[in-house]
Amino acid sequence: MDTCFEWREEYNIGVDTIDREHERLFKIINKLYRFREEQKDSQWTCQEGVKFFKGHTMKHFADEEEYMASIGYEGLERHRRIHNNFRENTLPALELELERCGYSPDSVEHFLGVCTGWLIGHTLTEDQAITGKGTSVWKDLLPGEELASVKKIIVRLIFDMFRLESQVISDTYGGEKFGKGVYYRLVYGNNKVKKMQEIILVFEEKLLLNTVGRAMGLLSGKLDNMLINAARYTAQQFAGRVMEYLPDVKTYELKEENLLTYEQFQRVFKREKPQISLLLNTGGAGYFAYVAIAPHLLEKGVGTPIEAENALTEVERYLATRAQQAAQEEREHKKKVLVVDDSMTIRHSIKQLLEPEYEVAQAESGVAAIRTITLNRPDLVLLDYEMPVVDGKQTLEMLRFDKSFASIPVIFLTGRDDPELVRDLLSMKPAGYLLKYLKPDQIKGKIDAFFAKQK
Repeated sequence: MDTCFEWREEYNIGVDTIDREHERLFKIINKLYRFREEQKDSQWTCQEGVKFFKGHTMKHFADEEEYMASIGYEGLERHRRIHNNFRENTLPALELELERCGYSPDSVEHFLGVCTGWLIGHTLTEDQAITGKGTSVWKDLLPGEELASVKKIIVRLIFDMFRLESQVISDTYGGEKFGKGVYYRLVYGNNKVKKMQEIILVFEEKLLLNTVGRAMGLLSGKLDNMLINAARYTAQQFAGRVMEYLPDVKTYELKEENLLTYEQFQRVFKREKPQISLLLNTGGAGYFAYVAIAPHLLEKGVGTPIEAENALTEVERYLATRAQQAAQEEREHKKKVLVVDDSMTIRHSIKQLLEPEYEVAQAESGVAAIRTITLNRPDLVLLDYEMPVVDGKQTLEMLRFDKSFASIPVIFLTGRDDPELVRDLLSMKPAGYLLKYLKPDQIKGKIDAFFAKQK
């Protein structure tokens, strides 16, 4: 069997009944993978397997919630909300897709990929938090109903203001870089209370050009002072319209605004826990993120407040900074390398090895790699061939299926060099393969040689 959904010791949270059920769910998923690959009575087998998995999942959620209640776990309601979203939204949507597609290989693959990815992520984050071994990544998100309302509001406003059909592709946007971004921070407050509402709007540069720029009739195809200022006031109207629907902050007024670099945005994002963190795709016009944080104040030096007296100067300074950064990047000619490996140790070691000369991004799975590539296209992908769930071969197939990604060169990473594996690797016609046990200078040398050959 090519795909093996392995149970690992790190998944244990230390509660025997929960750990046993987690391991059982892993085994059920593994059986579904096996049935899919053996293709015996595939539709009936998958139907029964999905029912079996769903039944165990529902029981496990109930048992886990009962345990959390028995120990007085303070995150019970948040945890239950995540369970509800999976059992009431994700699973039914996957089942509907299976039925509509007649349990085709692609729909079964999608079902298994989503379920395994969700199970791994949930086990390693939210379930670990039950016993204090970790903290919830999304501890401060709005309650589910309120978040769903905000998503509808934002999608509607994007259509009303720009006539763009948009889709929320993540309600837990993690601050990833996508293309050339403009990061605009607004701070709202009320003189009667000390609490502040902080909003960061992230625009892919081409989205501003396709919306505000097009409305202004700009033909230059690049950001300038006039476009940035027009975008500021358009963004203020957008943020204000969203806040009109939020009862706790609809009377707040704009107190401060900043244009941030990506590094400043990252410092803010890593320090704070957002209430709302949405990533939207506007159907090819560009990506957009809406992040709301409250009630925290930024540390000194993150960004200069824009006032009426300094607005022209600050926008000019911001554009000059962007131009300097772009010029520096152009001078350095840093190539973008994406390292995809389920081992954090491998990812970090390669990142440290290459970072002085390359811009290095990381992804821990094939699914994460596709998302990273979509947001920030690399010049080379170093792809682990033997990953659990979605392996290197499947990831490369997904890349080549999409014409916009098909030309991205991929070098496989592997810890084995036996003839059979090498034949399998080369049959995919990658740009090459690298053995993980090579010395660092040898790995670096091969990457340098690859780019030198391209030139």
